[in-house]
Amino acid sequence: MSQLSLPLARPPGAREDRFLIGESNAQAVQLLERWATWPVMTGIIVGPRKSGRSLLARTMVQRSGGTMFDDADRADEVALFHAWNTAQAEHRPLFLVVERAPPAWAVRLPDLRSRLGASVIAQIGPPDDALAHDLLAQLIDRHELVAPPDIVAWILRRIERTHLAILRTAEALEEEASRRGNRRLSIAMARATLTAAGLLREPDAQIRNEDP
Repeated sequence: MSQLSLPLARPPGAREDRFLIGESNAQAVQLLERWATWPVMTGIIVGPRKSGRSLLARTMVQRSGGTMFDDADRADEVALFHAWNTAQAEHRPLFLVVERAPPAWAVRLPDLRSRLGASVIAQIGPPDDALAHDLLAQLIDRHELVAPPDIVAWILRRIERTHLAILRTAEALEEEASRRGNRRLSIAMARATLTAAGLLREPDAQIRNEDP
C-alpha cells in the first residue's frame, strides 16, 4: 500500500500522519501531483467525510507552495473568487476541499460558478478492501491497541465500508480498551463494543457459522 507523508513538524513522540493510497483514491492523488499541467491552477478535492481529503490537500500545499480552502463550500464566495484569480495570476495551485462538487455544491456567484466549472476535480471514493484494511490497521496502531490480523479481518467483514465508520470503530475500541485497562483486542470484546456502539452490522448466516 502506497502512502503520502505530511511534511510538517510534529511534537516529539507524535505518530506520523499518513495518507494511504488505494484503488479508490490513486487517480485523485496522481491528478493532484500533476498540478503543473492543469489547464487552470485550481483543483477541487471531493471526498466523503474522514476520507483524508484535508490531509491530502495540506500535503499538496506543502509540496507545491499553493493554498487551500477546507470546507470550501462553506467559505465566502467572494474570497474564493479572488483566490481562484490569484492562483492563475501567480501560477500557484489552489486546492478546494469539499464533500460534493458543483453542481451539487450550489454556488450562487455566477463568476465563481463558471471558474469552478473549469477547475480540475480529484474524486476520492469509498475505501476498497485493501485500503479499508490498512486504514483500520493504521488507526488501531495509532490508538496503541494490539490486534492480531484475524481480528482486523473479522471487524472489517462486519462494519460499514466507509471512512467514517472505520474511524468510529477504532475510536470505540480505543475507548473500551482504556476503560478496561487492557489494550489487547479480542473478537468477544470487539463484538460487544461495536454492537453497543451501533457499528456492527447484522451478520448473515454464513458469517454466523464462521464466528467462534
